[in-house]
Amino acid sequence: MALRTIRIQGDPVLGKICREVTEVTPKIQTLIDDMIETMYEANGVGLAAPQVGILKRIVVIDVGDGPIVMINPRIISTDGEQTGSEGCLSLPGKAGQVTRPNHVIARAFDEEMNEFEIEGTELLARAICHEVDHLDGHMYTEFVEGDIYDVTYDEED
Repeated sequence: MALRTIRIQGDPVLGKICREVTEVTPKIQTLIDDMIETMYEANGVGLAAPQVGILKRIVVIDVGDGPIVMINPRIISTDGEQTGSEGCLSLPGKAGQVTRPNHVIARAFDEEMNEFEIEGTELLARAICHEVDHLDGHMYTEFVEGDIYDVTYDEED
């Protein structure tokens, strides 16, 4: 596995629509493994393939229960509403208030190309919506209510 360079807002690849994945080749599996490692190294909860320069419909998410790999994800149902602070690895040190569904059901394929459904609430619902937006060329900054602000993190040893 290897760390990939995370593209920063303004990079043209972040505004493009991604292509569907038809099979998980060794190259695609390496990409998925690298994305997971890159997400963890950057202390993120999600990462989409275009954020590492690859226009494929792949996202990885971990909200604390272990990594979720979603290939060709589609949101099929949403319900409720939540408004909260949202940031992105492609805009480090910044955040903004974004309203998202509080409950999401998505359909995707796993690494063996088996279709599955995932249901998420709160942070997982937000992460699924955020990452799927990346696959369609959108960033959370398009949905921010108010200003984008600086985020400071307390470093602990």
